[in-house]
Amino acid sequence: HFELNGKVREVGNKAVIKAIRKQGLVPCNLYGPGLENVLFTVTERDLMGITHTPASFIIDIKLDNGKAYTAVVHELQYHPVKDNCLHVDFLAVTEDKPIAIKVPVTITGHAAGVRAGGKFYKLVRELKVSALMKDLPDELIVNVDRLQIGKRIVAGDLKYENVNVVSPKGTIICTVKSSRQVAAHIAYEEALDEAMEEGVHHAEVP
Repeated sequence: HFELNGKVREVGNKAVIKAIRKQGLVPCNLYGPGLENVLFTVTERDLMGITHTPASFIIDIKLDNGKAYTAVVHELQYHPVKDNCLHVDFLAVTEDKPIAIKVPVTITGHAAGVRAGGKFYKLVRELKVSALMKDLPDELIVNVDRLQIGKRIVAGDLKYENVNVVSPKGTIICTVKSSRQVAAHIAYEEALDEAMEEGVHHAEVP
């Protein structure tokens, strides 16, 4: 669990929200079944403990009015240019109901296809899972020892005790391509670039 301290805030207009952000604070919203929306702020620095790590967290939110909640991050909004966090929506969770959360994927082992001369590609960093709080994993371990050239591992292949992978079953996690496939792909992209450049030149000719 990650502990986050917050200060209760009132509903505010744009000017109020802007003033909050100028103080180095991030406006947050907590909601969930049977719970009235809770508005609060946290410091940007405290929030970095959540936003600057690939790990997923169950978060214990402690507010200055003495109330405490258990939650997960539902949505983060970032500034399009500065890339700082502008707003966070938290979803309240309980121990007796399944929680859907994104969890990092960790690859273990050495793919047989790589030993045979292929190239390994990891295509996703995280997958969405659903489980009771006590069963939620910190990471999803995917062993690739048996992965051959031309083969792939998809979300539907993964099985974990008391944990359901809810990302689409066809989501490709990793694959091994032959050096021939890799070379062909590069050649195709180069040919595409050339064709596009030629098209541009032709378009420029009066």
